[in-house]
Amino acid sequence: MGLLDSFEKGLERAVNSAFAKTFRSGIQPVEIASALRSELDKKAAVVTRDRILAPNTFAVRLAPADDEKMAALGGALIHELDTLVHKHAKAQGYSFAGPVSITLERDPQLSTGTLRVDSATAQGGEVSWRGVVDIDGQRHTLAKSRTVIGRGSDADITIADSGTSRRHVEILWDGERAMVRDLKSTNGTKLNGQKVGEAALAPDSVVTIGRTDIVFRVVAQAAAPPRPPLPAADATRAYDLREGGPLA
Repeated sequence: MGLLDSFEKGLERAVNSAFAKTFRSGIQPVEIASALRSELDKKAAVVTRDRILAPNTFAVRLAPADDEKMAALGGALIHELDTLVHKHAKAQGYSFAGPVSITLERDPQLSTGTLRVDSATAQGGEVSWRGVVDIDGQRHTLAKSRTVIGRGSDADITIADSGTSRRHVEILWDGERAMVRDLKSTNGTKLNGQKVGEAALAPDSVVTIGRTDIVFRVVAQAAAPPRPPLPAADATRAYDLREGGPLA
C-alpha cells in the first residue's frame, strides 16, 4: 500500500463524517499530504552518511475558500498530516532537528484549488552547512573555498607527517559541495582507500595522505557566512549534498 493510500485510509474517519460534503471542490486533503511529502523530499539534505536532515516546520498556505473547508476538520486533519510526515520521514530515512509543526494558513493571494507549502528547519531558520575535517583528534573548519593541507608552514592546515608533501592536498568546499584534489604530491592521495587525483568528496569520506587520515564531515547549523563559489569547472564535479551524489 502506498503512503498516500495509507494516509487516505487514516483520514477516512474524518472525511466520511459530517464533513464529507466539504470536499466536493477545491483542495482535497490528500493533495496537502502529497505537497508535504514533496516538500520533505525536495528540502531533505545529507548531513552525514547516516543522517539526512529534513525540514520540521511547515506552513500550508490555502486560498480563503479552501482554508474554510479544511478548518471544518479541526485537529483531525493536522493529526493525520503530522502522522504522514513522520511515516514518510521514517520510510526515507530522514531525521528532524526538532519537533514537527504543521499549520494551515489563509492566503488571499491564492486561487481556490491551489496551495503553497513553506518549510524550514528547527526554529524556523534556514539550514546552512559547515564543512570540517577531523585530523588526529582535532577538528578544523573549512573557512575558505580551498583549504590546502600538508606539512609545510604555508599550508592552511599543517600536519606533522614526514610522509606528506609541503602542499599535499586541497579540499574544495562551497557550503554545499566538496572535492578533494591532490597537489602533485610525492606519495599521492587516497580517498577511502583508492588512489585519486581529484574526486567528489562525500560526507564522512576518509582522505589519506602519508600516514595521516583526514575525515571530511558536514555539520548542520542555524546560520553560517556565505562561502565563495567554486569555479565552474570544479563545481560540475563536486559532491552535491542536495542530490546526495556527484554532479554529472
